[in-house]
Amino acid sequence: MVPGTPFDSARVEALLEARGAKAQPSGGRSWLLAHGSVEFHPLREGGQWIATEVRVPLLDREDLVREVVSKAAELAKEAEVRLVDPQLGRELSAHDEGAVADQYQRTARYAAEMAGVASAMPISTTESEGFQPTTKVVFGALAVFTLLYLLVNWINEQLGG
Repeated sequence: MVPGTPFDSARVEALLEARGAKAQPSGGRSWLLAHGSVEFHPLREGGQWIATEVRVPLLDREDLVREVVSKAAELAKEAEVRLVDPQLGRELSAHDEGAVADQYQRTARYAAEMAGVASAMPISTTESEGFQPTTKVVFGALAVFTLLYLLVNWINEQLGG
């Protein structure tokens, strides 16, 4: 658990396998937990396996995130490695599940609102923030064509037609 020491990937892999994580054809492992499935993948730098990345699907599932932090903290302790959350920028323990869940919710909300990832978080249909961008474009085009029609008719009347 000392920074700079080589990462013992074999130990982590063995512990994941012992917990029922299944190998994936594309690499990594899938671990089915009580609240959903997560993936573990090698994180490589310069061709060397330096860590194991935990991937949680971006869904509105805070219970899954809390479970993952708890289980991953147990696994890290047993494997004698550190569990680090890059978004929080610090090492985690099982007691940090609330902080991780809060950050996860912010990320899921951002993905839903800004990146259009519909599965990330249900967007409330009761709050209206105006027209969707495509609706604005359609209304804008209709307004332009209406103005052009009226202008052409006015010019036609002025010319005596």
